Amino acid sequence: MFLDEIRNELESHIVPYWAALRDEEFGGFYGYRSFGLELDRKADKGVILHSRILWFFSECFAVLGDEKYRELADHAYRYVRDFCIDREQGGVFWATAFDGKPSDDRKYTYNIAFAVYALSAYYNAAGNAEALKLAEGLFEDIETKTPDGRTGHGEAFTRDWKPDENDELSENGIMTKKTMNTVLHLIEAYTELYRANKSEKVADALRYQLSIVEDKIFDPERNALKVFFDNDFNVLGDIHSFGHDIEASWLTDRAVETLGDGELTAKFNAIDSRLAENIYNIAIDGGALNNERDNDKIDTTRVWWVQAEGVVGFVNAYQHSGEEKYLKAAAGIWEYIKSSIIDRREGGEWYSEVSRDGTPHDWKEETGPWKCPYHNGRMCLEMLKRGVDF
Repeated sequence: MFLDEIRNELESHIVPYWAALRDEEFGGFYGYRSFGLELDRKADKGVILHSRILWFFSECFAVLGDEKYRELADHAYRYVRDFCIDREQGGVFWATAFDGKPSDDRKYTYNIAFAVYALSAYYNAAGNAEALKLAEGLFEDIETKTPDGRTGHGEAFTRDWKPDENDELSENGIMTKKTMNTVLHLIEAYTELYRANKSEKVADALRYQLSIVEDKIFDPERNALKVFFDNDFNVLGDIHSFGHDIEASWLTDRAVETLGDGELTAKFNAIDSRLAENIYNIAIDGGALNNERDNDKIDTTRVWWVQAEGVVGFVNAYQHSGEEKYLKAAAGIWEYIKSSIIDRREGGEWYSEVSRDGTPHDWKEETGPWKCPYHNGRMCLEMLKRGVDF
């Protein structure tokens, strides 16, 4: 029953919503639709948004095999290739205007990682050699232009690669230099690229990012991931992101399994089980996942992507442990998604945020630079691939 519902949600709801945002005049997909479902055809087109759309339709084609998904992925690819990549100075822009001209030319390691992820997935699904070459070039940009001589990579740069304020990835009143979020998605990107080219250089870079998680980001006393850091990975603030922890519990799991390193797999299976168990114990509230803890304050907002990652993370924990409690947690979150997160209005998709009492946040857009088909679409695709029904 669950898998039938998931397939229906994917093919009858999520896919049609995003396919309808296709911009036939200027390319890519429209960049903004409000909570009220008003479409802004002249809004900037976020590069993260377009990378995630490219990844989504590529993965739909890989999993479902329908040529209509290949054609949508082709359309997204042409926009990323032609307008999002900085051919003069490397990397990708933060955003373009509606007509493809750069509107924000800052460089973010996180953003480049998503382009690597999307282009690699497109190659893995469609076999486009040009896309793989672009992914490999962006990987080289990250590895040669963003290391800061300390541990890991700088995160924010001007167009010509001078260090800049990391304002797009800073939150909670903290101006951070390095983030768990960027490391997590470098791992994700390098995993997909390694699947594509089996390069030992990519494998080594992936192992390095995993070592940062193990040595700098994972807190073994709290069984949680630290969030914000200075340049030397000293922690800033006291924040616990529940969504990122449950997401990391299966993304790092996939990374080590893709590498095929038995010792590393055993090590991260242990870390990932501790992350999932901790989130199970502290974050589930009324069938949904709370958002985060900032010092002693719990943010009970039900964020769309956090719920989606909760389903995948707990199913993954169930598959590794066999403990039914995780499967029940995933089932409970799915029921909450159906009742409170999925936007049943005509032309809607998923609400971005919902209050604990079930009220959607009408100041949050339904499509935007960060609101995309990546988390909820990936949840559906992961469930179909894993085949766990309940």
